[in-house]
Amino acid sequence: MTGSDRDQRLAAKLRENLRRRKAQAKARSSAEPSAGEEQPAPPEGPDERDDAGQKT
Repeated sequence: MTGSDRDQRLAAKLRENLRRRKAQAKARSSAEPSAGEEQPAPPEGPDERDDAGQKT
């Protein structure tokens, strides 16, 4: 095995990884609502929890 073969495999893996990361980023950005869209209102009133963090 030569260093050239290794370099070619590494380059192919890096290109594949970059394509996958771009696709994931595109999917995430399309799943998030844009700034112009209305966000759901937060629940009204305080969230009452006891000292242990359990909802009362």
